[in-house]
Amino acid sequence: MQSLSNFIGSHFEAIALGIIFLLFVLNACLLIFRRGGQSDMRVFGDVLLRGQAELAGRLTQLGEYSAREQNKIAAAINEQKLAVLKIMDEKLLAVTKSVGEGLQQNTAKTAETLTDLRERLAKIDVAQQKISSLSEQVVSLQEVLSNKQARGAFGEIQLNDLVTSILPPNAYEFQMVLSNGKRADCVLKLPNPPGTIVIDSKFPLESYQALRNASDDREKAEAERFFRASVLKHIKDIAEKYIIQGETAESALMFLPSEAIYAELHANFTDVVEVSYRSKVWIVSPTTLMATLNTVRAVLKDARMREQAGVIQKEVGTLIEDISRLDSRIESLGRHFKQAGEDIDNIKVSSSKIGRRIQRIENIELGEAAAHQALPQLANDD
Repeated sequence: MQSLSNFIGSHFEAIALGIIFLLFVLNACLLIFRRGGQSDMRVFGDVLLRGQAELAGRLTQLGEYSAREQNKIAAAINEQKLAVLKIMDEKLLAVTKSVGEGLQQNTAKTAETLTDLRERLAKIDVAQQKISSLSEQVVSLQEVLSNKQARGAFGEIQLNDLVTSILPPNAYEFQMVLSNGKRADCVLKLPNPPGTIVIDSKFPLESYQALRNASDDREKAEAERFFRASVLKHIKDIAEKYIIQGETAESALMFLPSEAIYAELHANFTDVVEVSYRSKVWIVSPTTLMATLNTVRAVLKDARMREQAGVIQKEVGTLIEDISRLDSRIESLGRHFKQAGEDIDNIKVSSSKIGRRIQRIENIELGEAAAHQALPQLANDD
């Protein structure tokens, strides 16, 4: 485009002269036509021919120059097109590379996300299986609790687990028959006082469920009477069957294998709890029974310590007697050592005398006079 502008600018003068010449020819034609002269027409014809020849030359030159400039413009346009195409190719390559890297990163992130998703789905499947298993267990538990005998066995098993996990084997007995022919769920063998304590498992589930399912005040009042009567009957039965004068302790334990029932009883039925206090039937839940059994274990440990203390006292008395005999024997041995020391001193005296005699004998001269003088001195040493 810039070359075309230069071309038009450089030949604008020739184009302008051609246009002026054409205007001049036209004006001359008009004058000749007005005057109507023959000679002027010939002159005008010559001038017109020369002008046409000159104009044709100019036009030919202009056409050739225009063709060359068009070729230059076409070459410049092609060059610019190639440059633009090259730039576009470079930009496109960069964009393609960037898009490829982005796709790779997105693919890696997508793969990582899918892996995490698969792991999470696997965990969800495991959790779902556990939930399904738990639902089956809950249904099984509901079926167990719907049967009174199975419910009683459930409470006895829970009682068994608590007792065996806390107390030593010689401190309890299950299903023990008392002197009145009644079979106790569990008996705690404690020293007097307090003595043997009976634990009986009770599970008033029907009355509690009726209390929970009551929809209006009338049903709630009936359910409360039903629940109160059920618990009071259990308290009375335990007090009559498992508190025996001279055989068991003055109190017994009623085990409720449900914290909810225990909480409901102590929260809204304090009169029933007071009746249990007066009847000396202590109501316990799994948590409170665990605390009670730990206390029982401490009592048993204290009783064993007292028994061991008696044994220790007896052994200490025997040890004191042994120490007295040892003292007398040491004293006798001391007397023997003292006598032996005196004997050793006497032996030392005799030994020293013998040594002096031997020394004198060695110093005696062989002369007779000296012998007579030495004999009295030896006699004196005796």
